[in-house]
Amino acid sequence: LGDNRFRTLAGDEYRVEVRRRVVDATYLSVVAPSMRPPLYDVAPGVDCIPPNDLPKQRARGRYVIVGGGKTSMDACTWLMRHGISPDRLTWIKPRDSWLLDRASVQPGPAFARRVLADFSAQSRAIAAADSVEDLFRRLNERGCLLRIDEAVTPSMYRCAIVSQGELDHLRRISDVVRMGRVVALEPGRIVLDDGTVDVDPSALFVDCTGDGIGTRPATTVFAGDRITLQSVRTCQPTFSAAVIARVEAMNLDDDAKNDYCRPVPHPTKPLDWITMTVEFNLNQLRWFDDPDLMAWLNGARLNAASHMLAADADATDVFRQIAPRLRAANTKLEALLRA
Repeated sequence: LGDNRFRTLAGDEYRVEVRRRVVDATYLSVVAPSMRPPLYDVAPGVDCIPPNDLPKQRARGRYVIVGGGKTSMDACTWLMRHGISPDRLTWIKPRDSWLLDRASVQPGPAFARRVLADFSAQSRAIAAADSVEDLFRRLNERGCLLRIDEAVTPSMYRCAIVSQGELDHLRRISDVVRMGRVVALEPGRIVLDDGTVDVDPSALFVDCTGDGIGTRPATTVFAGDRITLQSVRTCQPTFSAAVIARVEAMNLDDDAKNDYCRPVPHPTKPLDWITMTVEFNLNQLRWFDDPDLMAWLNGARLNAASHMLAADADATDVFRQIAPRLRAANTKLEALLRA
């Protein structure tokens, strides 16, 4: 509420005496479909629910999934895993998205080699690319970025993550409608930006529209009596919060702490893959200069790049090998953006 006051869901208000800082975890808050009505008109008699309500529903002959982002992918996958055949699904997909392979970003020792292999593949793709379009083609060919339909060039990128198994499921859905966003749902008809589609009047619509992780402008992480949580590594907000906490515990002033934690804004469009990679590489290069922080990072459970060193590896030597590749990648990505 401001002035160090907050209100609970029960309506009780409290004021907090802040000894050190306020940690603002709401700056990039999420508004999910279950938190608001659909963003389009829904006529009386049309069943439209958020995905949270799917387990409560009786079986339907036709399910219409509205939205092209990660929430819609999860809803489709959940339905198929619970016995709904893909030919009973209609997927309203205004835009297609570039996706990340879960095995390439999953923390833990079992995935360490895959994470490093993905980093190497990205480096090779960046080095060889002669345009932004060529870069995304190479990233796709090397498995660094995935797409559901290989015949469609994605126009969205929001860090959606899928496993190969989930990707195989999603590719089984053939009734995909690409006619823009939904304007209205009417009995037996869907009105979209670019036309209308007839549908079974008894169909269940699942509203999966929304922006996902917040996309407010980046702001300073450490500022006086406030810490504003943001991503400091691409697509890893939880890990980023842990890094910010670790840096807060260091005996440094705010300028030095902010030098460790440059915000990496969440993406919305494919070009953002490039800009966020540049920003994170700058953070990683700064972290390489701090052996104590790197020792912590290599043991951090949330870090997808943890366990990157063998037990007998010389950390300094490994980091010296990686750092020039990050600098070269940034130089090339910045050149591609200027071209």
